[in-house]
Amino acid sequence: MSLNNKVALVTGAASGIGEQCAYRLASLGAAVVIADLNLDNAQKVAASIVATGGKALAVAMDVTSEAAVNDGVERAVQELGSLDVLVSNAGIQIVAPIEDYAFADWKKMLAIHLDGAFLTTKAAIRHMYASGNGGSIVYMGSVHSHEASKLKSAYVTAKHGLLGLARVVAKEGGPRGVRANVVCPGFVRTPLVDKQIPEQARELGISEADVVKNVMLRETVDGEFTTVEDVANTVAFLASFESSALTGQSVIVSHGWSMR
Repeated sequence: MSLNNKVALVTGAASGIGEQCAYRLASLGAAVVIADLNLDNAQKVAASIVATGGKALAVAMDVTSEAAVNDGVERAVQELGSLDVLVSNAGIQIVAPIEDYAFADWKKMLAIHLDGAFLTTKAAIRHMYASGNGGSIVYMGSVHSHEASKLKSAYVTAKHGLLGLARVVAKEGGPRGVRANVVCPGFVRTPLVDKQIPEQARELGISEADVVKNVMLRETVDGEFTTVEDVANTVAFLASFESSALTGQSVIVSHGWSMR
């Protein structure tokens, strides 16, 4: 795999899966735009990449704001010369039973996951078209792009929606060299998942250990969490794939929790 002379923008790249994706893409030669609400942390990630000989740029980006997304993408293109890869990764989690799920939380979840994916795609794809070189768009889905779990109505809805968006982008972008795919991880032990464990234990009336063993990892083949490295390697594979043969697809990285 190689991304030499490519520019990749990763949203939510100041921590967790996005941060690891940024490091992996940089290791393959890409100049990486670290886009995140937390500019201080984004700058630290960018500095870390630069310190190891890579090229990186930190930008503040609220993916639910069209102006912020457009400004960040324009700055990336102006300073780095192009935009070849978009990794739409920014996301949050809010869990609650449907009858108690606040409408404001529902709208927030869909705004970050779906509006963010749409707005970054809209801004990035214009440059991919204009360059004549096409590009690769990778959406961070989830096993919940294919499966459902209790307490996650908004999250499951949003992650299912990314499949539809990716397939439309693949259809529209294919003739102009733009590919679109979805990475669908199982549970990855990030702060986002750690936060869910006590929340689910409380809502389900079980221990935190039972949440891990009997909710999160029960359907895996080996009782193991997916790692951030597993996800980043899959993102890098999709970003660097050299033909249009692999587009409109979802790749499930879940220790066999979901098999499709």
